[in-house]
Amino acid sequence: MLSDIEIAHATKLKPIEQLAHEIGLSDEEFEPYGRDKAKVKLSPERKPHGKLILVTATSGMPAGSGKTTTSIALAQGLRRIGKKSCLALREPSLGPCFGMKGGAAGGGYSQVLPMESINLHFTGDFHAITAANNLLAAIIDNCRFRGEHDIKEVTWKRVLDVNDRQLRFIVTGLGGSANGVPAETGFDITVASELMAVFCLAKDEEDLRARIDRMVVATKRDGSALTVKEIGCTGALMALLLEAVKPNLVQTIEGGPAFIHGGPFANIAHGCNSVAATKAALTIGDYAITEAGFGSELGGEKFFDIKCRSAGLRPNATVIVTSTRALHWHGGVPLADIGQPNLEALKKGLCNLDHHVRNMQGFGPNVVVALNHFANDDEAEIEVIRRRCEELGARFAVSDGFARGGAGTEELARQVVEACEGDPRPINFAYEEDAPILDKLQAVITRCYGAKDFSLSPKAVKDLKQIESLGFGRLPICIAKTPLSLSHDPKLLGAPKGFTIPVERMILNAGAGFVVITTGSILRMPGLPKVPNAFKIDVKDGQIVGLS
Repeated sequence: MLSDIEIAHATKLKPIEQLAHEIGLSDEEFEPYGRDKAKVKLSPERKPHGKLILVTATSGMPAGSGKTTTSIALAQGLRRIGKKSCLALREPSLGPCFGMKGGAAGGGYSQVLPMESINLHFTGDFHAITAANNLLAAIIDNCRFRGEHDIKEVTWKRVLDVNDRQLRFIVTGLGGSANGVPAETGFDITVASELMAVFCLAKDEEDLRARIDRMVVATKRDGSALTVKEIGCTGALMALLLEAVKPNLVQTIEGGPAFIHGGPFANIAHGCNSVAATKAALTIGDYAITEAGFGSELGGEKFFDIKCRSAGLRPNATVIVTSTRALHWHGGVPLADIGQPNLEALKKGLCNLDHHVRNMQGFGPNVVVALNHFANDDEAEIEVIRRRCEELGARFAVSDGFARGGAGTEELARQVVEACEGDPRPINFAYEEDAPILDKLQAVITRCYGAKDFSLSPKAVKDLKQIESLGFGRLPICIAKTPLSLSHDPKLLGAPKGFTIPVERMILNAGAGFVVITTGSILRMPGLPKVPNAFKIDVKDGQIVGLS
């Protein structure tokens, strides 16, 4: 089979004007960004009307789960059975592209195109967020240097959209008083920036401005919060984000519409694409497919408790992606042996699928399990998974979108359409909106992780006290943890029970409207692996090669 990028290069794309007109956009509603992508600003008269489908997954494994590939394949399968579908996905980060995971534009015959552009720079949205974030950091440090606002501690960090462990903890302002105030700080990856979360959760320009105004970037000597509004630079950040806030229109490998916009990671942020792109997909399609990063306990939970609650979204169905390989992994098979039939290990790993299905059923919408198919999958193992889904009350279908595109997901598409029938069910959020932070934390870790309790580090205790003193003690929570396990420990595979979650820090994101809670050894700036993907990527005869 051809590589992903070879398949992408062999596909003839529709001119972006043709795609835009096919989905009913007027010339005033889109701005071509080259020949194959466009920025979109829909008329305010248009209203979302489609059915919303969330795609999440069982717990991660080093090889990935195939959520994006399955999401794209599902959109293509829906169109093949005569349904008007539209995708709303996250933009890939350069960090994983050049690090270990690789690109995030799908795979095989279920990709969004142009894949190399989507994976690398795209329309510059992430660069705009990075620039705005770092402009704000520079302005804050300038205020401190000049003695303005009586700043005691700066909490705002700089960001960069690459994996760079060297920048996690640094000292700035060295070399004498002319070079600023010496301070311990560090970099996060761009996708972990609060500005990324604000960008993705904002409903419109007015809401974006209000959220930026509310961002708390430092504390004063009297213990009060310093906000961006008080500093007075909201307008400059808005100017840098002016074009970036418009969703990006591209196409699937089969010519269907896809909005790609925003990209917070789900292990260290809230893991969902922008509200603007999701609502655009709901406006254009009768079925809108969106994805939340990693497993149901990470992106899935945050999709419901943060994004849906904030934006008033009501999903009609949830798709949980799994694979025989993922279940083998959670059944104890070493990575080197993954890919060979192992019925006993698969049965042992089914507990992980059980947990994720019950997780998503607990939030309300009907659940469909999509088995991401591999060429050497064993039919007996597939039948075991099918029967288990029946026992759990979940629909099931094999997704062969990687090898066959939409033709390999027609049955999944039919199952999803059936799951979407009727009005959206009420969402059963994991916690009450006005509950204290620790009550919310307890609710998520027991209901979604299977934990018994949590422990707070001395720094977390101090963080919580300050958050509460600033008046933010009842915000929603955004837990940062490993995606490789339901727990904080990547080695606790399957469905562990009764463990204690160690909470290291609590980070106020007042503009985004949540508190980030870091657990275990999670870091918000990844490092590069021993052999980064960067070593495989090159340009030959004017084309990018080695990207997957």
